Amino acid sequence: MQSIDDPVAALKGVGPKRSMALRDLGIMTVFDLLTYYPFRYDDFKIQNLHQLHDQQSVTLKGTIANSPTVNYFGKRRNRLLFRLQVGKDIIPVSFFNQAWLKKQLQPGAEVLVYGKINTARMTMTGMKIIQPQQQTGLQGIYPVNRQITQKQLRDLIQTTYSEYRNVIVDFVPTKIREKYRLEPLATVIKYLHFPKNEIEIQTARRTAKFDEFFLFQMRLQTAKHHRKQTPKAQIMTDKLTLQPFLNQLPYQLTAAQQRVVSEIVADLHRPFPMNRLLQGDVGSGKTIVAAIAILATVLAHKQAVLLAPTEILAEQHANGLAQLFANQPVRIALLTGDTARTARNQLLPRIKSGEINVIVGTHALFQPTVKYHELGLAVIDEQHRFGVNQRREMREKGPATNVLSMTATPIPRTLSITAYGEMDISVIDELPGGRKPIKTTWIRSNQLDSMLRFVKKKLQQNQQIYVVVPLIAESEAVDMRNVQDTYETFQRAFADEYRVGLLHGQLKDAEKNQVMADFKNNQLQILVSTTVIEVGVDVSNASVMVIFDADHFGLAQLHQLRGRVGRGSQQSYCILIADPKNKVGTERMNVISASNDGFFIAQKDLELRGPGDLLGKQQSGLPTFQVGDPIADVKILSVAQTVAAQITDDQQWTRQPENQHLATRLSTLNNNTAFD
Repeated sequence: MQSIDDPVAALKGVGPKRSMALRDLGIMTVFDLLTYYPFRYDDFKIQNLHQLHDQQSVTLKGTIANSPTVNYFGKRRNRLLFRLQVGKDIIPVSFFNQAWLKKQLQPGAEVLVYGKINTARMTMTGMKIIQPQQQTGLQGIYPVNRQITQKQLRDLIQTTYSEYRNVIVDFVPTKIREKYRLEPLATVIKYLHFPKNEIEIQTARRTAKFDEFFLFQMRLQTAKHHRKQTPKAQIMTDKLTLQPFLNQLPYQLTAAQQRVVSEIVADLHRPFPMNRLLQGDVGSGKTIVAAIAILATVLAHKQAVLLAPTEILAEQHANGLAQLFANQPVRIALLTGDTARTARNQLLPRIKSGEINVIVGTHALFQPTVKYHELGLAVIDEQHRFGVNQRREMREKGPATNVLSMTATPIPRTLSITAYGEMDISVIDELPGGRKPIKTTWIRSNQLDSMLRFVKKKLQQNQQIYVVVPLIAESEAVDMRNVQDTYETFQRAFADEYRVGLLHGQLKDAEKNQVMADFKNNQLQILVSTTVIEVGVDVSNASVMVIFDADHFGLAQLHQLRGRVGRGSQQSYCILIADPKNKVGTERMNVISASNDGFFIAQKDLELRGPGDLLGKQQSGLPTFQVGDPIADVKILSVAQTVAAQITDDQQWTRQPENQHLATRLSTLNNNTAFD
């Protein structure tokens, strides 16, 4: 009996090689093949020569007016030329690197040519000769590889659709399709692969986007509900127990911090593991919130870990927690890749026995040799700097570990729904009292003298300066400032009165740590660095951030770098030096100069650069959608999320008759592809 979930290897004409070629495209089943939609369409409808726009892709019907000639340029390049008579007009046509077409083009023969028209010169750059059966209509263009051609894929889809169209079933429940006026899946497949007109394509794409988002959201929501069915040992520390610690803090938590602490404490009380993302701008006070969660875990006689992306940051966290917990039953250890073997061998049994109940470190924390006694909480700082698998390894260090992930990169709603849809989200949306908004200025590179004068003025007021450049060394490939030349520039300008430090990724870890320690202790007044300081120690006396070639950084990264200053009570400044070459670069400089709102900036960065650049594809585990665009189609995405949540709220949803095809589709997807 045929099924839409049959493997493609069962199709006629699909042998082992073709099957592997399809697998490389992500096509493993008939369902995958039929929902592998074109990314664009060529219109092969014959057009009127005198109603065209310049550089328009068109199909012209005419007669070959002369014998084609081929001119060769080197061994691999050639140009085929002939004249096409269209009515009373003669159109010179060029085909590049398709000399083999000459055998198909006989003088006097009638042909259809598809290509781009140059209306100024009335010439055409040909793309293909159209076969008679393709004379009119739209033809889909698919992502392919070297092992399978457009025609081979198109023919396979055509024969498969003809053979399987009667077993195509809708996985979206009927009442949902009716409510949102969605097309049946069989119609969507037909319209997108074999459209008669643009209206059919647009109608089908609307439904295809929903279907794609809906399946993804169903997987997210079922993963979320599965977590809520996983039992854990509850951490019953309440806010009353934590109050003495809160009372001895030298400051009062903001309303946003108090709200987030309540959300986390409630999560720890629940009988299933926490999986919460804590968002907050640089300097918003995420670390004290994490510290409170750690203390709540320790007071419940469980262990907690704090995972940081760099050794500098891990050491800062360890020192900070040691000061915070000076009067608490907390025993802290620092474990990083730089921890000496002897010290490491002494720490591991103490961690395994539970004698050490708070462990701060880097990737070393989730190595196989590190065993925990009873891990209750994993705090992951700057979580997008860790890969999906690394975050999973940390989570699996305990039987049902509570996870609190933190990020200073504000996540726009679009990414919250996709990359973080299985997590509960808390937002610290206010800065601690006394913080002044950072003043940001964009200048051109011909205004460096004014920047140096401003820097000198701030140095005379006993304040410190960050200087960030994109490159470590001079490069012939790109014309940008490098850290060594910039360091020498500031040395010449200020070395007589002030000390200038140099920091970049090629320094040894011990050297980096020493430079950062000297800067924090004000033994260095100017720090010239690459972006390694994007996540680094807090220096409250640093009040100026100078960023060279700022247009080469993403908005979110510029916002992160800017957040290195503004940690103290004095007014802080960010000076962006950039000569953007295009409108996008100029717009980015205007956005970052005009706003300190991290969520607004992150949304703009998402629109201008895309989600992979904002968070990093490997680290974030971002989904890739074939039809839908989570930025442009955020309304459809939101509806899909709402519908999926409503369905999965009923724990018995898989047993309801209207959801049987959906349950089968999800089961097949989960069996075929991993999902974190």
